[in-house]
Amino acid sequence: MKDLDLDSAIETFAEEAQELLIEMENALLALEVTPDDSEMINSLFRAMHTIKGSSGLFGFNVIVEFTHEAETILDQVRNNEKTLDYTLISVLLDCKDHTASLLAHCINSSEEELSEELKNIGNDLIVKITGNTDFQNPEHIPLTEANLKSIDEDAQSTNCWFISLAFKIDAFRMGVDPLSFIRYMKSNGVIQAILLLTPSMPESENFDPESCYLEYKIAYKTDFDKKAIEDIFEFASDDCDIDIVAPNSQVEKYIALFDGLSDDHVQLLSDMLLEVGMLTKADISNAIIQRKSSISGEEPLVEHLAAQQVEVAQHELVDDNLQKQTTTKKQVAPESNYIRVDSAKLGHLINLVGELVISGAAINLMVERHGLLEVEEVAETMGTLVSDIRDTALDLRMVPIGETFSRFRRVVRDISKELNKDIQLTITGGETELDKTVVEKINDPLTHLIRNSLDHGIETPEQRLVSGKDPKGNIQLNAYHESGHIVIQIIDDGAGLNTEKILTKAIKNGLISEEHNLTEQETYNLIFAAGLSTKAQATDLSGRGVGMDVVKKNIESLRGSVNVGSVPGQGTTITIQLPLTLAIIDGFMVEASNERYIIPLSMVEECVEMNASKCDVNDVSHYVNLRGEALPYLRLSDYFSETGSITKEKRESLVVVRFGQRKAGFVVDKLHGEHQTVIKPLGKVFEKMAGLTGATVLGDGNVALILDVQGLIKKATSKV
Repeated sequence: MKDLDLDSAIETFAEEAQELLIEMENALLALEVTPDDSEMINSLFRAMHTIKGSSGLFGFNVIVEFTHEAETILDQVRNNEKTLDYTLISVLLDCKDHTASLLAHCINSSEEELSEELKNIGNDLIVKITGNTDFQNPEHIPLTEANLKSIDEDAQSTNCWFISLAFKIDAFRMGVDPLSFIRYMKSNGVIQAILLLTPSMPESENFDPESCYLEYKIAYKTDFDKKAIEDIFEFASDDCDIDIVAPNSQVEKYIALFDGLSDDHVQLLSDMLLEVGMLTKADISNAIIQRKSSISGEEPLVEHLAAQQVEVAQHELVDDNLQKQTTTKKQVAPESNYIRVDSAKLGHLINLVGELVISGAAINLMVERHGLLEVEEVAETMGTLVSDIRDTALDLRMVPIGETFSRFRRVVRDISKELNKDIQLTITGGETELDKTVVEKINDPLTHLIRNSLDHGIETPEQRLVSGKDPKGNIQLNAYHESGHIVIQIIDDGAGLNTEKILTKAIKNGLISEEHNLTEQETYNLIFAAGLSTKAQATDLSGRGVGMDVVKKNIESLRGSVNVGSVPGQGTTITIQLPLTLAIIDGFMVEASNERYIIPLSMVEECVEMNASKCDVNDVSHYVNLRGEALPYLRLSDYFSETGSITKEKRESLVVVRFGQRKAGFVVDKLHGEHQTVIKPLGKVFEKMAGLTGATVLGDGNVALILDVQGLIKKATSKV
């Protein structure tokens, strides 16, 4: 059970560390623009410090040792002792990457020794930020029960801190490891002496192995100040009582350490304080006298004098502490509104909600079929509740796309430097929300498209100056909602696409014939064809014609589309349209040749009756004149059924659909109306059939197929 809890704690630590590393990267990139932003510098320092402190708690000393050096430099920046310039930011970004590598090693291969490659990378980075060419990884003496009470003879000095650390009864249950603090302290100073006490240990019959009864008394020599020492224990501040006495404090401070201790423990503590030179024999004798006086009810003289000296200061301390508590409560309050949820559990919840939607549809069907009027009102109420539960469950998995966008700042920075270009990334619409599963799958296509824009699209500063442009190029990532979809745009202000080069290369590769009749939009979209690249020379970034076709396939596998627009000399815009979720949608159910189909409701514009009075139908060229607009159409019965035929006597309806800028009509036999649709993957029989993206189970147990509106519009358009 304890191992399980530890694994859970390490998993939480890993997640939080990854978030902090992302926060560090964003802060460093922002500081390139505003290097004097003190709040951003403090945020950067806190992130590194938190990673170091948490790593120490789990005994990940390789992370502690490395991050300590980076943290020291950041502290100097914070105190205006060091300038944060482009070079230092570059090194700190590399430090962030190396910390991520060390984290992966500690999480996945903690039993293995750190590889020479990682050691060398770490040493090189520390040399870069510190200038210390003699750096060597410090060796740490393993902490064992045998040396819990030890004295470093070479480090004897009265100039050390004295720390009392009393763990609360539930410390173990809260995941606190008392030994981890000792390990961490050893890596940042010298423990001159340590005394382990168990003053709250109960009798054997009342002993609880899961409870903590430990108390440390530590003589500690370090360059840390009091705040830095307090920070060592900040992650366990709620689970232990901490008392820190500064070096060379007044005798009264040390005498107070005896309060509440048994005679045996007083003797042990006296020996320890005497050994490290914090108290003399005379001081200890006075302490014993005061202790006896206190027990007999007399007020010790020393305590009386000390009380007079600190009485005024106590009022100020109380006010300061109250102010700090108020500030802390304000900071903690928003954080308490959030909890971490395993994405697998959330996915399971979405699946259960999907089954609930199907069951709700079955109940409604039974009520309608059997005329259960007394049940109808209850069924309607349940349907409303199911709909609310569906929307709430889907909202739980919606995340802002801004975090994904922000990760590309580093990509743009590094590739710009590699290409000797000056390019900035502008992000708009980062608050736009999208299903987490879609966000995860769109990351790779976006990366490839941005790399392509950096390499192909944006010119060098010299070329831009010749063209009368700002030498600094710009790539914009934009996101917004449109008709139940999310639209993502990658916009660059580069040279634009050269249609002649695209067509020449496409003809050469046999993708189109010389007698082609492609529109400008269709010509631009040829860049997604496999093997097509207009780049004269291939590089590590692009130019081999590999990848853009994969990008398009990946986007279309998400039931999305990608299109390209360009203005020569001014830039290129790549537009991606994606569904908000891949789980449950509002659909519109239709029927053709006794088969039912689902059209995503967000794509349905209108439904009209297919007859001569309202529509001028041309069955040869497959278009209909709808209020003066030539609209291509497709008969679903003809497309999906070999036995489908045009029957003039049959009443038909035209469902007008839109996907992006394209419109078409689907001719169907019946309209069944709106339907909450739980998307299920297609079986092997249908998975390669064009025009379908999934299936759903109806309330009567039958299956309805979900239409690929984009593919069918393309099919209908090609017939015109």
